[in-house]
Amino acid sequence: MPKSMTHRERVLAAINHQQPDKVPLDLGSTVDSSIVVDGYIRLAQHLGIAPKIEITHRMMQTVNVEERVLRALDIDTRGLFPGAPDKSVAAELGLNQYRDAWGCVRVKPPGSYYYDQINFPLQGDISLSDIVNYPWPDPDDPGWIRHLRGRLNWIRQNTDCAAVLAVPAPFVHMSQYLRGFQDWYMDFILNPNLLDALFNAVLEVNTHICKNILKEVGQEVDIILTADDLGTQNGLQVSYAHYRNHIHPRLEKYFRLIHDLTPAKILLHSCGSLAAIIEDLIQIGVDILNPIQVSAAGMDPAVLKQRYGDRLAFWGAINSQHILPFGGVEDVKREVETRVEQLGKGGGYVLGAVHNIQPDVPVENILAMYQHAREYVPSF
Repeated sequence: MPKSMTHRERVLAAINHQQPDKVPLDLGSTVDSSIVVDGYIRLAQHLGIAPKIEITHRMMQTVNVEERVLRALDIDTRGLFPGAPDKSVAAELGLNQYRDAWGCVRVKPPGSYYYDQINFPLQGDISLSDIVNYPWPDPDDPGWIRHLRGRLNWIRQNTDCAAVLAVPAPFVHMSQYLRGFQDWYMDFILNPNLLDALFNAVLEVNTHICKNILKEVGQEVDIILTADDLGTQNGLQVSYAHYRNHIHPRLEKYFRLIHDLTPAKILLHSCGSLAAIIEDLIQIGVDILNPIQVSAAGMDPAVLKQRYGDRLAFWGAINSQHILPFGGVEDVKREVETRVEQLGKGGGYVLGAVHNIQPDVPVENILAMYQHAREYVPSF
């Protein structure tokens, strides 16, 4: 094995397909690899830490994992998250109800862990003029980038960890939230020109925000995280033809922009079965894929490593649908060993849960995942 590395060196080696001294670990460097607040409180308290709760993604109720917790688990990554705009339509609408900067309203039902969307501003019978005249967020609002420089400086001065910078999801998520899922799917057949116009409008805003973020700190971070869910449990959200015609060219444009403005690697979060488009994603600039939803169709880590491991790094892959919530400590340890053996040879793997750790995951399983990953000596 290589000599002992710093946390950042370990991550950089892995994503550059070099063998690190240990498999790198991630928790909380992205809003899709964090932990839901209720589970986080139990984890922090178990570690003897009185948690200070800061929500990084209100809808999913994920937290900004505190430095004390990250150090206790020996995590190799640290996240940078854009802020909210100073001026927008965002507002608190009552107890556990809010409107976001894009005009979508969400409510947290009694007893729920999460916020559910209850209005879709561009649903129903709309025209192109409704899209053109929609009150889009101001991409030049200083709130998006205000805290990024200070956060990056803190990471560099106080840790030796890899810096993971989040930029906006390109257009799939937000267009679904605006249009409504039913109309969004129907538009591929009944109104493709309208759908393209919506895609273009969302992408234009997010591209502009992304440019401003990357101009602020893009030259100095290690990894750029973006996200748009393209898969389901059994396949793509849409047909491959629809993906190629409507989604692929726009993703390519967005990823090209990122690569033009930063030397950092692109980490794409996309849930579900992506087997049909992994080659396409590599060709348009994806360097690292998250979360590797191992229980989805066609997402066998061993097969993915064999087919794409020389060109694509993998991030996540610890089964959070079955093993983490319902397995025992020994099941978690076996899962860790399996994924390290399948994905870690020659680098190319950062270990973490498949998506955010949910409140039903026992603290003992969280600790087993990270502690065993740090202790385990692979066979290669």
